[in-house]
Amino acid sequence: MSEERYGVLEGAIAPALNTKLFGHEEAESFLAGTYRSGKGHHAILIEGPEGIGKATLAFRFANHVLSNPDPLNAPERIADPDPQSSISRQIAGGASHNLLHLTRPVDEKTGRAKSAITVDEVRRAGHFFSQTSGTGNWRIVIIDPADDLNRNAANAILKILEEPPKRAMFLVLSHAPGRLLPTIRSRCLPLKLDALPENAMRQALGQLGLSIGEAQAGAVLSLAKGSVAQALKIVNYGGADIIEAFEKVLTTEGPTARKTMYQLADALSGKDREVAFGFFSEHLSEYLVETARRLALGGDLGRAERYARLSTSINEQFATAGAYNLDRKQTILEALTAISQA
Repeated sequence: MSEERYGVLEGAIAPALNTKLFGHEEAESFLAGTYRSGKGHHAILIEGPEGIGKATLAFRFANHVLSNPDPLNAPERIADPDPQSSISRQIAGGASHNLLHLTRPVDEKTGRAKSAITVDEVRRAGHFFSQTSGTGNWRIVIIDPADDLNRNAANAILKILEEPPKRAMFLVLSHAPGRLLPTIRSRCLPLKLDALPENAMRQALGQLGLSIGEAQAGAVLSLAKGSVAQALKIVNYGGADIIEAFEKVLTTEGPTARKTMYQLADALSGKDREVAFGFFSEHLSEYLVETARRLALGGDLGRAERYARLSTSINEQFATAGAYNLDRKQTILEALTAISQA
């Protein structure tokens, strides 16, 4: 099963199948309480860093709601889903008539996920509500993540959020809510999740059976910054080696730096290196933003502005390369060259 096709990293458990969630007890308690009150909001914006359990929380809450359709008689807490229950089996198999998971569709030509959630996917939500309008059941749509909605899709979702059907619920996931349309944010109840603390990270990674020696664990947890997805990328996709090579580019010059650039570009250009390439582009973006912030705080506003402009330019380069399937190796080399010269 390809992680690019199904959005599941090697070593991870798909959120629809995951029966455990660590580190978000307060969020679960809040969701259970607002639902049980009978006054829950029709759209909840679950926001926080990528890979901390937002989708798993959404599926758990959806299971809770569908298993307890009368809010006033629902349990006070969200229990681990029972994999043997009919509702859990339907959700796990993507066969629930009351739950729709909207995410980036797969391009039939390439077999890879498209770069955005399209308006055609959002039209599925309209069809979903029209088909189930007379059942009287809860109808739940998980948008995963809403950051991936293109403009037309975002406007189409907004229209549904403005006039939601009866007993409809939207669980809107976002890694960067500031990028969403303000009108979408204003129609959602925000629920912010924080990066996982170390004990929750260790529990989550232990559940996945991720093999990390105790000598490595500290470094992996530090680099992962409270994200299980980041930890998986570091261990299973060579993330630590990518960071090390990037640091070498920054701290060396001449032939040594150029050799490292080409080695890194070659390593990230393969067709099966989508996840590693994504990890690299995210790390690159974080480095530029943090450098600009550090320089600004230190009073070096001129260099801070140059790094901020460079960040915008490189992010646009990567977005264009992805949208038009341009040569990834050349894109990486141009970005690394620009950074090393900065």
